[in-house]
Amino acid sequence: MAVQRGSKQAQGARVLLGVILFVQGFGSAITEAGWGTSFGVAGLLRWAGVPQWADLVLGAAGAVLLIWALVVWRGRKAG
Repeated sequence: MAVQRGSKQAQGARVLLGVILFVQGFGSAITEAGWGTSFGVAGLLRWAGVPQWADLVLGAAGAVLLIWALVVWRGRKAG
């Protein structure tokens, strides 16, 4: 039982972190392209001198985490 609970917590963390990175990364890239401003974590990274392409890396990392969570969820559903 404890293994399932920990596994569910890890799954929830993957989804939460994936959504945050996806929105922050791609959302900031779109906002910066359209309005010339950054927000959230990407805005802080820009202030620290991190290049603009890092937003896309953050968004891609979020997408990877969301896909991983989906694959795990589908595997549990089938099993």
